[in-house]
Amino acid sequence: MEDLRASGQALLARLRELPGGSCLLELAAGRDDVELIGGATRDLLLFRSPRELDVVVDGDAASFAAELAAKLPGPGEEEAERSLQTTVHERFGTALVSFQGGRIDVAARRSESYPAPGALPDVRAGTPDEDLARRDFTVNAIAVALGGPRAGSVRAAPCAFEDLASQRLRVLHERSFLDDPTRLLRLARYRARLDFEPEPRTGELAAEALAAGALASVSGARVGRELRLALEEVDAIGALAALEELGVLRALPPGLDFDRALARRALELLPADARADLELLASLLVRAVARAGEAPLLALLDELEFVAGDRDRAIAAATLAPALLERLEGLESPSQLREALHRTPLEAVALAGALGEAHRRPGAATAARRWLSELRHVRLRISGDDLLAAGIPTGPEIGQRLEAALDLRLDGKLDDSPDAQLRAALEAAV
Repeated sequence: MEDLRASGQALLARLRELPGGSCLLELAAGRDDVELIGGATRDLLLFRSPRELDVVVDGDAASFAAELAAKLPGPGEEEAERSLQTTVHERFGTALVSFQGGRIDVAARRSESYPAPGALPDVRAGTPDEDLARRDFTVNAIAVALGGPRAGSVRAAPCAFEDLASQRLRVLHERSFLDDPTRLLRLARYRARLDFEPEPRTGELAAEALAAGALASVSGARVGRELRLALEEVDAIGALAALEELGVLRALPPGLDFDRALARRALELLPADARADLELLASLLVRAVARAGEAPLLALLDELEFVAGDRDRAIAAATLAPALLERLEGLESPSQLREALHRTPLEAVALAGALGEAHRRPGAATAARRWLSELRHVRLRISGDDLLAAGIPTGPEIGQRLEAALDLRLDGKLDDSPDAQLRAALEAAV
């Protein structure tokens, strides 16, 4: 513990190397009220790279953010200047400075109280201790002074250093999950990201809050935001597994099901130009769609405020994948695979392949893998312009002849020569 408490100066040195860190320290040097706090301090103490920097100040966060933004882009760095943005949230006394390479969140020190379980907090100016006490977990309630005579000194909530050293997640008070049920989802995300375990009482409080229906007291928008963050974690499978173990996914009506092995297989099949977060979402939905139909899942994702395109794509993948599993086993030639799959979302094909592996139907799994990794990239060396130049009139016949030639190419009946491909397209029966 002494090493952690004595590490403030080393933490400042590491901060200076991060994007925006030197500007932040320069601005804070003449003030004694600026502290780095939250996940940024936690990660630096763990020798990790923070995703963003969280700063608290006394008074006006917006003014501090504006001064910081003025320091960030160097002279003549036009691209950096274009990417620099400052967003102010007056209700909560916060401001976000985003720039090329990083983000810095600035907040006024505050105290929070909850008018009702799950409601947004009422906010007022607070003391440094009150600001620490409003944090979600003790390991996020550690602050290091960035300027003034206290520069490098560290403050922390009770048990914070011990929990950091022991890799534990502990809430700061008994009503934490009832006041803000989104902390249930954050517990799962931090568990996966940090590889920390909830300490026993925190685990009990989480279970009690879920059993009491705490998630129903918070808006779908806030739950949806946390779920999207879980889907985007580096170890998203670990985050979803933690949500499953806690019972959070089952508490979202009509209930979501997580199968770690299925999700992992689907991600292994998924190509880089597809959406991993939507693949994982589809894997959560596939059993629920089979059980309850599409309508309740559409309603759930709408309530969670998923954008319409993401909602529809995930539900389509979850709906199409079981049917594709049946169809893929009967397809033999590459051209048949193209006909079946070339208009199908990549996420649906990957999920169908994962279902094939899970259900011991290797033909379907092999077909999905072959399409995703190889066959969908096969192209002709001719285009519609070549057919037009050869006298084929404008219209659907152009596409039909190109597709006929592509089928021959996929099935190994046509070589890579443009002349041979043009001849095959012109001779095709359409």
